[in-house]
Amino acid sequence: MDSLQAIVLGIVQGLTEFLPISSSAHLLIVPKLLGWSDPGAAFTAVIQLGTMLAVLIYFWRDIVRILWTWLRSLWTPDLRGHLDARMGWYIGLGTVPIGVAGLLFKDAIEGPARNLWLNAGMLILFGLLLLAADQMGRKKKEVADLGLRDGLIIGAWQMLPLIPGASRSGSTMTGAMFLGYTREAAARYSFLLSIPAVVLSGLFELRHIGDGGGVPPVPTAIATIVSFIVGYASIAWLLRYVAKHSTIVFVVYRVFAGAFLLTLLSLGVISS
Repeated sequence: MDSLQAIVLGIVQGLTEFLPISSSAHLLIVPKLLGWSDPGAAFTAVIQLGTMLAVLIYFWRDIVRILWTWLRSLWTPDLRGHLDARMGWYIGLGTVPIGVAGLLFKDAIEGPARNLWLNAGMLILFGLLLLAADQMGRKKKEVADLGLRDGLIIGAWQMLPLIPGASRSGSTMTGAMFLGYTREAAARYSFLLSIPAVVLSGLFELRHIGDGGGVPPVPTAIATIVSFIVGYASIAWLLRYVAKHSTIVFVVYRVFAGAFLLTLLSLGVISS
């Protein structure tokens, strides 16, 4: 991988990590369309550290407040009912399902799950689920209404994007909206919930960068930096957008992208 490819894939990661359109699928599809080699699951996981740094900086006040309140609640019973203390538990417990599933199905995630036929189908299926959640959800609840049950259910939805095409942000937003949360609350909690899982996954896969035929460290670093810059802008834009608009534009994009990919695969223009 050269520097230009790294920059392009960094932009793709930054644009698609937070939009509910699946960054991992796009990191498979874009190289395939441009005739580049598959960058691999390790590269995908590591450059997500750039977009997670964007989350940490954008939400640093919320993160510090949640961590500090949660820590103090461990020895101060009066704080245990506070929203920030509860959020600490919900984010931690909500990360367990994807952590367990990631370890159990690691080989499938890095192999068969990267098949473009499957990814195209997931783009369409989860686009339609996002539409259903947006249309059927009551959109009354805010982050302050989050409870243990909802936190665990949304955490379970976060397991689904282990298959490229589902979209981590899209899946958690879908789960949250089905539970009655507003689009903005669903997006905000999705960002916070993503931090432990994505950071741990990126650090875990960091050891594979440069191994064998994998992407070398320098292009990986370039892509990570670019993904951070673009990702930060994407967070701000998405939160403003979903506060006033439905997710239909993302649904339409997902369905057309999935259908286009299926067409190319069927015609033999690209291979799976």
